[in-house]
Amino acid sequence: MLTYPEIDPVAIAIGPLKVHWYGLMYLFGFIAAWWLALRRSTKPWSPVIKSEVEDLILYCAIGVVVGGRIGYMFFYNLPELIENPLALLKVWEGGMSFHGGLVGVMLATTLYARKIGTTFPTLIDFVAPLVPIGLGLGRMGNFIGQELWGRPTEGPWGMVFPQDPDLLARHPSQLYQAFLEGLVLFAVLWWFSSKPRPRLAVGGMFVLLYGIFRFLVEFVREPDGHIGFDLFGWMTRGQLLSLPMIVAGIVLLVWSYRTQPLPEGRGGKNGNKETRSQVNGGA
Repeated sequence: MLTYPEIDPVAIAIGPLKVHWYGLMYLFGFIAAWWLALRRSTKPWSPVIKSEVEDLILYCAIGVVVGGRIGYMFFYNLPELIENPLALLKVWEGGMSFHGGLVGVMLATTLYARKIGTTFPTLIDFVAPLVPIGLGLGRMGNFIGQELWGRPTEGPWGMVFPQDPDLLARHPSQLYQAFLEGLVLFAVLWWFSSKPRPRLAVGGMFVLLYGIFRFLVEFVREPDGHIGFDLFGWMTRGQLLSLPMIVAGIVLLVWSYRTQPLPEGRGGKNGNKETRSQVNGGA
């Protein structure tokens, strides 16, 4: 059995002010996305120029936080949301949903694509490879905060979480998710997107792989206590939400490769342009 490395979930405490590792992981994820976006913006086929990266990350960050919170209350705590809509604002109590955050990012990229004169499919393909590092860091935050742990196991990789009232040896499922949703998903998407692909192929690959990884890990992740299993006595809410992602990912990839051309970037065949006047042909 592995020993849980007890880490104070509070990273910084200055008087009554406390900064938790979970919050810092979000910050680190956005910083990583910003840095990666700057690198990708130099590619000839990039729909974003360097000067637009900061606003893009800001739009996506708002989409993640707002969508993640609304998604959690809608998907996992709907009765409380109906009874007390103001519970949506109680972010200090925790509760974020990946699937809600995904919808939030999609809406944010739609708005930003209109602002900079590109299309949603082109921009979402640019954004998708930036996301996994943040997902992996977020799962590390779950691990440090001793939340969303796994089901009991007798395997040597089992771990007792001190905050678990039953003190059972459990799968460290947060680490499984950090590895699959973070490291593996990032490596595959970064490689896959290193060359121009048909529109929505990169986005489709992201949706497909995340759906598969999440569906598999849910078999060893403890279901939410107030929900339990949704279907057939074994399917969790996370699996139920991930199934449409798997189907959508397959459909998007097939449709993309059969019907869509390779992207040409903001500057057409001549590549990326660094100034707004060049992109728009002058004002």
